[in-house]
Amino acid sequence: MITWTRNEGPGFKRMAKKLSSVLGVDIGSQQIKVCEIRTQGKQPVVTALGMIATPEGAVDHQGVYNPEAVGVALKQVISESGASSSSVVVSIAGQASVLVRTLEVPKMNATELREHMQWEINRNIPFAESNVVSDFKPLGDDDPNSPNMDVVMAIAPQSAIDTVVTLVKKSGRQMGAIDVEPLSMARALRSNYDDFSDKTVCIVDIGAKTSAINIYHGSKLLMPRQIPLGGEMFTKAIADAYTLGMGEAESLKIERGVVPDDAADLAMQAVSNPFDLGGGNTTQEFQTYNPFSDSPVAGYVPDAAANPFAVEDGYNPVTGMYEEPAAAPTGEEVPYLTPVYDATPEPTSPTLSDPMYLALAPILDEFVAEIRRSIDYYRSRGGTVDVIELCGGGAKLKGIETFVSKSMGIPCDAFDPLRRLNLSAKKVTPEFVDAHRQEFAVAIGNGLHIFFD
Repeated sequence: MITWTRNEGPGFKRMAKKLSSVLGVDIGSQQIKVCEIRTQGKQPVVTALGMIATPEGAVDHQGVYNPEAVGVALKQVISESGASSSSVVVSIAGQASVLVRTLEVPKMNATELREHMQWEINRNIPFAESNVVSDFKPLGDDDPNSPNMDVVMAIAPQSAIDTVVTLVKKSGRQMGAIDVEPLSMARALRSNYDDFSDKTVCIVDIGAKTSAINIYHGSKLLMPRQIPLGGEMFTKAIADAYTLGMGEAESLKIERGVVPDDAADLAMQAVSNPFDLGGGNTTQEFQTYNPFSDSPVAGYVPDAAANPFAVEDGYNPVTGMYEEPAAAPTGEEVPYLTPVYDATPEPTSPTLSDPMYLALAPILDEFVAEIRRSIDYYRSRGGTVDVIELCGGGAKLKGIETFVSKSMGIPCDAFDPLRRLNLSAKKVTPEFVDAHRQEFAVAIGNGLHIFFD
């Protein structure tokens, strides 16, 4: 695995000594997650879990901007979680902070590979800063009959590395190692899903501002990709639709955000024939609906989706409120609807006309399109994907696994980084673990560093 550890001189080296416990840290733009893992015999045991809001403006999709504020927050969450390990393994992330890439190169010995990878690193540096830190690692498990081998490479500006070291020092802990997120998740995959050892898995980590789409065979990283689409876009869509602040929209997304079971069916139908009106019409039979015509188009039947202002049984799908006609005003004024408070909860089975889904639908379609692009590219190189696993805070949107599975035609499930790990954390409740387990994939993978490196 690629790891950098602070040396006395310039640059970084691998972890010098074997540790019996380590604190895995994941610094996101919205949340900082920590996971302490200790060795118990030959088995890993999770002894602490914690989460705290990232200081506002301190981290974004480019990297960490305020290491002092992040270090203070990290120190607080470590204390609150009850973790006592002095060594930290943290993953470096952000478009301006690290580049991770897998390469297929001719098989060669260690000396030849070192020289070749130095050439690859020099030609792949994407940063304006010329002072960089880099590392590479052959991935192994190559076809013995193949003339090529797979290598993963990571490059980071020295300033980004120094920023991570500064925040760890500010937290009062020691730097054990610096890693990269795709390889951290590979450890969580290997430790919890040994039944996937012969399968190709696409793990989609939905962060706040970006999502990672990583493809593995077993736990071998085959293709990492980062896209500028995260859970924040879902929240913004709800905020715009309901005219809410982002905080209120986030709460609404968690409480009521549900993707209907048949949403993917409708999306696939639209892809297969965008002119189908649902009655078997072909493109030759399609007639454009003219809202100004006195004669309705044959086959056109207005419904709640076509007429978003229609009210059925007193429920208006646009406002999300139950309404009743007001008494007709005097004169020739047009009757209007007056919102009426109704304590009756919304239906538990959402429909395609629900305003929440209508707000989320465009982002969901874009999200699946990005997954499809990644998998199609991998398929173009002769590969196939057996299963998709979703993790990260954005993966908690209800019904998203079914939507992705139906849209892609590939089984999809929620990735559980605690699936087969022993949990002995005194300061966390089962409710906290169940609510947030998908968000700890990277932190747990960093904590598992001591079992694989």
